[in-house]
This record gives sequence, C-alpha cells and structure tokens, in this order.
Amino acid sequence: MGFGILAYPRLIKNDYNIIQNFRKENDELYYSVAEPHFAFVFPIFDIGRQQFTDEAFNKTKAIKSIDFEIKCATINKDAFLDYYHVLLVPDNGYSDIVKLHDKLYNGIFFSNLRLDIDFIPHIGIASSKDRYKVKNWVDHWNQTEFSFAGTIDTLTIVDYSNSILTNLDEIKLE
Repeated sequence: MGFGILAYPRLIKNDYNIIQNFRKENDELYYSVAEPHFAFVFPIFDIGRQQFTDEAFNKTKAIKSIDFEIKCATINKDAFLDYYHVLLVPDNGYSDIVKLHDKLYNGIFFSNLRLDIDFIPHIGIASSKDRYKVKNWVDHWNQTEFSFAGTIDTLTIVDYSNSILTNLDEIKLE
C-alpha cells in the first residue's frame, strides 16, 4: 500500500466543470484515477496506515484552510514516466501550499521526500508523450484570461496502489 495526502479543492461548479472537461479529453493518465487535486504527500510505501495517519493528523493540527487563485498553466516533464503534463499553478496561495507540504515532510515522512524533484503546487489537467501538444495546450490556456479561485479546507489520506486510488480518511483544516 502507498499512502499519500491529497487536497480536493473547493471550486465553484463552473470552474470545476471547465477543469474536468479538459481533463476528460486530455489527461489520459489520471482523469479516471482522481478528481482535480493538489498532492501534498506522494505515495509512501514503507510506513503503515496507522502510523501514517497519526503523523498526518499531528502535523496538521491548527493548520488554517488555504485560499488560492489560479491564473496560469505550465508544462512539466514527468520525473518517472515519458510524459509531459499541463499543470494549473496557483498565483495566490502558492507559498501556503508549499509551507504545508514542507511541514508534512518534516517528520517521519522526511526519508521519502524527493529533493531531486521541485515541488510545484498544482492541479494536473493534461498529460501526453507529445511535448509539443502539451506546449500548445499550455499556450492556449495562458492566452486566455482565466481565474479559478478556491479553497483547500480538507486533506484526504489516500491509498494509491496498483494505479487505484482509495480515499481513506479526511483531515479538516481550520
């Protein structure tokens, strides 16, 4: 089992639909795996469920919800697969997301932190092996005036095993 922590942000219905419609057409890797989300802790395989859950709840005590606004897309080369991704990256809320990510990894999760990969807070919306197709998608998004505002008020502990994501527990933020 690989335990991780995701946040399924609260978005207005129209923004959620725009994101999901684009994902349905263009995210061949993850559309059918998970709803739009920010990943805070990537799957960890060497810690048991109870220890993982206890650590997650302890690290998030007194953490306030995070408001964010996304107004740009960027391209990212997958560190593990031969894919490129379109990421919606928040302008506002960026630093709060990074700080919570870092806090979560400051403890028993630390040995699983990938320091060779930049942590970029994002909602992934497309994936392809064709980098030029992905670049065109990013250019299209960034030539359009868009703004998705939302809130992260809940973290979800998940099990991601055998390409199947299962939501296990929720942590409500203040």
